[in-house]
Amino acid sequence: MAETVTNWAGNITYAAGELHRPHSLDALRTLVAGSARVRALGSGHSFNEIAEAGEDGVLLSLDALPPQVDVDPAARTVRVGGGVRYAELARQVHRHGLALANMASLPHISVAGSVATGTHGSGVGNGPLASSVRAVELVTADGSAVTVARGDERFGGAVTSLGALGVVTALTLDLEPAFEVEQHVFTEMPLEGLDSATFEKVMSAAYSVSLFTDWRAPGFRQVWVKRRTDQPLPDFPWAPPATEKMHPVPGMPAVNCTEQFGVAGPWHERLPHFRAEFTPSSGAELQSEYLLPRESAVAALRAVDGVRETVAPVLQTCEVRTVAADDQWLSPSYGRDTVALHFTWVEDTRVVLPVVRRLEEALAPFGARPHWGKVFTTPAAELHARYPRLHDFRTLVRDLDPAGKFTNAFVRGVLGD
Repeated sequence: MAETVTNWAGNITYAAGELHRPHSLDALRTLVAGSARVRALGSGHSFNEIAEAGEDGVLLSLDALPPQVDVDPAARTVRVGGGVRYAELARQVHRHGLALANMASLPHISVAGSVATGTHGSGVGNGPLASSVRAVELVTADGSAVTVARGDERFGGAVTSLGALGVVTALTLDLEPAFEVEQHVFTEMPLEGLDSATFEKVMSAAYSVSLFTDWRAPGFRQVWVKRRTDQPLPDFPWAPPATEKMHPVPGMPAVNCTEQFGVAGPWHERLPHFRAEFTPSSGAELQSEYLLPRESAVAALRAVDGVRETVAPVLQTCEVRTVAADDQWLSPSYGRDTVALHFTWVEDTRVVLPVVRRLEEALAPFGARPHWGKVFTTPAAELHARYPRLHDFRTLVRDLDPAGKFTNAFVRGVLGD
């Protein structure tokens, strides 16, 4: 490989025999058909070896393909190329007076990579980003172009697919009329006295709600409340409003974050926490995330509080969000309304991994499912117990890729092969 390629965090250096950036779909199809092993690289915002091609494999980047964003205002859909990131997609969709229903905390990530790993935003009524996908277009092992759309019996395994079915060249997404959002930040919400009914009220107070804590003490240092201006004003009696602009990671400049203090703005400039023109989060970090049944949220938070003396020394911030159930087989929100516990760690794999293992032990009673693009150590046997359609997904992988061209060590670990 002529150049060294790392993920965004720099904790992974990808091994590959060759790195290719094809400039056309025909070139991509020819390259896939003529290669023994292939993995596609998105925007690199994963923190594990999910994109690893291996020393005998080909690593494909789609960032040289035409940045296709085709909006159909009448149908309220958009067809977006596999290399496009959410920031560019959102800007073009907004120009047509339309919107995505939700976005993740940062807009710097590729659309195809995000839905493939189960990435999500926040909101009790908002499913993961894959929920908006109507159709996925793949280049499969022999170079064929295959489209899997809603209504196809394979669709439940085709979107959140870990890159194991082929190279995603385009997605068609649902859109809705554009809307505005205002963002309010509150501080120091206590954990003491929080019960399940109150947690539901807190997380339902607006379109999107996020809780942040460093776990150095019980409770939440910040609460970010995002209200659609076409919905009622939020009543938030559980914490006082912030008196200055905030960043979720203590010590980082708030200028990197989207506008606060209730200043209304377009959906794509408020739903993410971080502005597209700035480095998201802290920039020097590792991340883990675990998703579990929403009815277990308070018990899980108390379990984390029970190990906070282990967690806090290597933690930058923890974010708590809600995600509505969906029906993608490998979605961490499959079949259940979900609470997501996200951990932004210091940039030191050696000290973080033992803490991750201890955290996973604490969350094991709740059937916690790891985010596929983050740092986790959950073994394959546990994954099969927590993902009831994982066997169906394994069958789909073998149907579309019988020789395992798109399978790597990470995927084999998930499938239990």
